Amino acid sequence: MSDEVQTGHVRVRLDLSYDGSGFHGWAKQAGGKRTVQGEIEDALRTVTRSRETYELTVAGRTDAGVHARGQVAHVDLPLEVWGEHRGKLLKRLAGRLPKDVRVWALREAPSGFNARFSAVWRRYAYRVTDNPGGVDPLLRGHVLWHDWPLDVDAMNEAARGLFGEHDFAAYCKRREGATTIRTLQELSLVRDGDGIVTATVRADAFCHNMVRSLIGALLFVGDGHRPPDWPAKVLAARVRDSAVHVVRPHGLTLEEVGYPADELLAARNKEARNKRTLPGAGCC
Repeated sequence: MSDEVQTGHVRVRLDLSYDGSGFHGWAKQAGGKRTVQGEIEDALRTVTRSRETYELTVAGRTDAGVHARGQVAHVDLPLEVWGEHRGKLLKRLAGRLPKDVRVWALREAPSGFNARFSAVWRRYAYRVTDNPGGVDPLLRGHVLWHDWPLDVDAMNEAARGLFGEHDFAAYCKRREGATTIRTLQELSLVRDGDGIVTATVRADAFCHNMVRSLIGALLFVGDGHRPPDWPAKVLAARVRDSAVHVVRPHGLTLEEVGYPADELLAARNKEARNKRTLPGAGCC
């Protein structure tokens, strides 16, 4: 699949963040629902005084209510539009965008860059507290309250059984034609001095609901409802388990997206488009 930038256009990388509370996710939807993509594309069209809507491609399409601190997207702009507006575009977007979404950087992307397919990992954080009194009101939109005491050591023990390349079908909402094979590079939990448990989850890519399902399984271990080996057994079954709850989205934040060196972008772009199979998988 070719990803060549159309003649007369330039690919621009955007680094951005948003509070997902007021959005129906990243991707544009029918029916006029408010989305992050829709807000940015509308603002971009307005500040460049363009009749055309320039469509964004994003590193990770977040669901309704999920936040982002280190989201990355790209857009292909006509050379004349980029040339005319590049020096003032960032400030003009700041003046036009709503306050719950910000673009922090705009720059011409290197050759071969694709915000989605060039990425080698995405890092999310999920924040939860088991404080008997609940969540700090100032953090309520970003931290889940779990009303059972959590054993973080048991959760980390369970997490270690999920590392590596696996078929995460048991933790994903299936989509027609999409693979559920992913490489989980990191899953670790730390409790800070305020009692907030932050789970760091990093993988080459994520399938739908994967992070929130993994956290749901680990919470069941942390509060003693399941043993530490249970999440790995669920994973091995490769089918959805009704006991695995998809936790609420507001505790989840996309923190960072990683890319290879510029000279490796095109190769990664091509590799990421290949449908994956597990080693040894066959037809029979």
